[in-house]
Amino acid sequence: MSEIYIETCVKADIHKVFDLARDIDLHQQSVSKSREKAIAGRTSGLIEENETVTWRAKHLGVYQTHTSKIVSMEKPYQFTDIMLEGTFKSLKHQHIFKEKEGFTLMIDKFEFESPFGIIGKLFNRFFLTNYLRNFLLERNAVIKKTAEL
Repeated sequence: MSEIYIETCVKADIHKVFDLARDIDLHQQSVSKSREKAIAGRTSGLIEENETVTWRAKHLGVYQTHTSKIVSMEKPYQFTDIMLEGTFKSLKHQHIFKEKEGFTLMIDKFEFESPFGIIGKLFNRFFLTNYLRNFLLERNAVIKKTAEL
């Protein structure tokens, strides 16, 4: 299992940051490089607990489909999504929000496992972890910019 941990400081109210992080429309804007589009389940607005969304995106030159489900949510402090179907062997993304003086700390705990045993582990270590970290950082930059307007 590989893990990515990211902290992003946002000068905005925790409720605003929480809602922007689960906004399907903003997500699609933030990852436009991969042409990510919500194609089934919740396809617009704010995703809620027990809802699913199916994404279609071009990653590494190949179109892929990925279905996630929000398995827990405690507004405005956390929500967690897991992959139900997709390319990974497993994927879990915890979104955690903490109120600080004058800002919100947004934390991503992103755990994933690639298929293909040792080959998948090597691919994670030497390429995929950095690719996914950059993907999340770009997404967070859009959330931060939008929240701080």
